[in-house]
Amino acid sequence: MRLFFLPMMCAVLLAQTPAPKPAPTAAAPSGDPVVFQVGDDKMTRSQFDRFVDNLPDNLKKDVQQNGKRKMAERLIELKALAQEAKRQKLDQRPDVQQQLALQVDNVLASTLYQALLQAAKPDAAALQKYYDDHKSEFEKAKARHILVRFQGSRVPLKAGQKELTDAEALEKAKALRARILKGEDFAVLAKAESDDTGSGANGGDLGSFGRGQMVPEFEVAVFTLKPGDVSEPVKTQFGYHLIQVQERKTQDLAEAKPTIEQKLTPEAAAKALDQVKSKAVVTMDEAYFGPATPAAPPAPAGPPQQR
Repeated sequence: MRLFFLPMMCAVLLAQTPAPKPAPTAAAPSGDPVVFQVGDDKMTRSQFDRFVDNLPDNLKKDVQQNGKRKMAERLIELKALAQEAKRQKLDQRPDVQQQLALQVDNVLASTLYQALLQAAKPDAAALQKYYDDHKSEFEKAKARHILVRFQGSRVPLKAGQKELTDAEALEKAKALRARILKGEDFAVLAKAESDDTGSGANGGDLGSFGRGQMVPEFEVAVFTLKPGDVSEPVKTQFGYHLIQVQERKTQDLAEAKPTIEQKLTPEAAAKALDQVKSKAVVTMDEAYFGPATPAAPPAPAGPPQQR
């Protein structure tokens, strides 16, 4: 038989202490009809809707894709099996009681963290301070480039393309820049000459991006170059780039707010969680468990994302 056990939320349905068979429940108000019943266990429309609202996002998506009936059928199956397990007094076994208690603890801990997340959202003053202290993080640029690869570049050679030395690639990049300064169209040259075939097909267009999304040498050029100017050849591990910044602007606080909240909220919630854990009175038998393992040093930061 196929068994489908919904995680977390359905664990709450199972994690109940044994109780006598309930007395018949009163009929649900006409505005909130019973939508399914398993034995004496009923669920009204509002209860089912609330159940779905509280599901994890992946299960909500499942309801959206497969409909409410599929979810109801799974719940019915779960309740039928749980009722039979209780009839057989399986819920009174010590090992099952331990599992049920752990499930309840798991749900409560998860619910506490969600509550801490809600309470940890930064206020206006915290948002403003972070924005003022990290304003450069919200600078965006729109740019295009022409890439001339050289021997050893991570960019593959085009079919039939000659492998250029570093010096030859630099000379080619300088020559292309001279042609642009004399009036040739940047986009046309990018389509014909750029070794970045992805952006080259679009006239070298890289779209809009922020700090930390390009290799350091490229980023420095983009965020210092005057919009409209064509850079001198900029060397990266990919080759030599001719860069033209088309636009550069800084997001205002309203635009940056979701990003700031996404960063500050989990950090504040984690601190609140640490405070909760620090207040707990804990004893451990180190003779049985062994001494605590020292915390590992933080891993070094990785390189910035490369495009």
